[in-house]
Amino acid sequence: QVQLVESGGGLVQAGGSLRLSCAASGSTFSINVMGWYRQAPGKQRELVAIITSGGSTNYADSVKGRFIISRDNAKNTVYLQMNSLKPEDAAVYYCNLLTPWGVNYWGQGMQVTVSS
Repeated sequence: QVQLVESGGGLVQAGGSLRLSCAASGSTFSINVMGWYRQAPGKQRELVAIITSGGSTNYADSVKGRFIISRDNAKNTVYLQMNSLKPEDAAVYYCNLLTPWGVNYWGQGMQVTVSS
């Protein structure tokens, strides 16, 4: 059973930084694509960043140059370093694991609040 446990969310002032973490268990972590998504009130869930098993990354245009996704396969953990946060970055952030067989798993989600 795959489990994703997220941590690091919270309240930050605009311009500040947060680092989100997501620890995975129950899967061979290194072979999966890992990602971060977010959902703001009244909006659809959107991709923030993904990182492949080979370390290739892709970002939403809105976070390019500010956010960095990384992974530590030895710790079965994916990170999202969020810098220069803006009020529009406020959302519930979800960790995602996509297996090579196309199965998606989601974390429970955690709130990121950015005060202006």
